[in-house]
Amino acid sequence: MRQLGGALLDLAYPPVCLNCDAPTASPNTLCSQCFRAMRPITAPLCPRLGIPFDASLGPDALSAEALADPPPFNRARAAVIYNEVARTLVSRLKYGDRPELAQFCARLMAGAGHELWAGDPVLVPVPLHPTRQRERRYNQSAELAHALGRLTGLQVDTALVQRIRKTRQQVGLSGDGRQRNVAGAFAVHPTMLVRLKGRRVVLIDDVYTTGATIKAVTRTLLKGGAEIVDVVTFARVVIGADLPI
Repeated sequence: MRQLGGALLDLAYPPVCLNCDAPTASPNTLCSQCFRAMRPITAPLCPRLGIPFDASLGPDALSAEALADPPPFNRARAAVIYNEVARTLVSRLKYGDRPELAQFCARLMAGAGHELWAGDPVLVPVPLHPTRQRERRYNQSAELAHALGRLTGLQVDTALVQRIRKTRQQVGLSGDGRQRNVAGAFAVHPTMLVRLKGRRVVLIDDVYTTGATIKAVTRTLLKGGAEIVDVVTFARVVIGADLPI
């Protein structure tokens, strides 16, 4: 019956590409042209920030960014470079009332973060302020976290960290402006340590741009007693890449 229902839906609403709306053989995917336009992030890469290297520099070689400004988190991984296709997907997920896009993004994120799933960590989405979440109807990072939880079997805790101060949109702000914008914006749950039970935290977000938000949330978690925080995002801005921002 489920297969029949899916077939009837495909007849009524034929599946299309998540990016360009061209017809596809199956739902919740990209057409071959758009999939080729995606730029996955694979090894060799910086073991700390997950920035791709042009050539292997050795297993412990850090990127210039990681050396110049060591992040508070342990490791960060992203599925794809933030380009035109990634921007469209993120924009539709974030602002276009398309939470189902999280399923596709999470499939790529699950592979990109495979090193981080061992040890039963807790998946924690970067929170939205309650006012903004009511406006958007959902938190795109929470949708990604829940989709990842289903794929990996890991627990998702959407209440472990909260945004207690409404901040302006980060788009258009400088790196310093982004840091000031999110300073003091987050707080951990009063029973965070009980909820974690000594497990690592893996923060989940849609895009790693300057890292200001991710770093602010990480520092809040570490200050609250979390021992290790890792990060997985769908896309990552890479300096030197063809960026649509």
